[in-house]
Amino acid sequence: MNMLINETKNKVWHGRVKVADTFFKRFKGLMLTPNVNYVLVFILPTETRTNASVHMFFMLQSIDVIFLNSAREVVDFKKAKPWRVYMPKEATKYIIEGPLGIIKALDVEIGDKLSWIVEDEKEKAVPSPSNVINGVSFKKINGTIGLAEPKPKLKEP
Repeated sequence: MNMLINETKNKVWHGRVKVADTFFKRFKGLMLTPNVNYVLVFILPTETRTNASVHMFFMLQSIDVIFLNSAREVVDFKKAKPWRVYMPKEATKYIIEGPLGIIKALDVEIGDKLSWIVEDEKEKAVPSPSNVINGVSFKKINGTIGLAEPKPKLKEP
């Protein structure tokens, strides 16, 4: 269950929520995403104003951006357009980027407290039954590895 919640107004946006909590995840952000249909929550290393700027270079569409302080209170929000740079009005610890309409759906205003629930990505993986894996063999042909059909087992008389 994923959701973005405006605790102040008891409004909920149900949709996929991902977290960008490493340098590389924050660096990539939503760049070159053809259809932004989820929310990305950036967790910054420190609460800052200057290092919380959002650039919209290489973005393929406009998005909603919400800036939160360390208490998860809204300090600024914008409809961000491609090829522009946005800096929050106040120090920010969390940045929420998502499809247009998130701000309106949550009725976001300065001072509102937001939170989110992120489904554990690991829970989405479906383990393969071991009997399926055991029946697969690999062949090495000309320096490449490929799957080979398992040899049919002959019945003993």
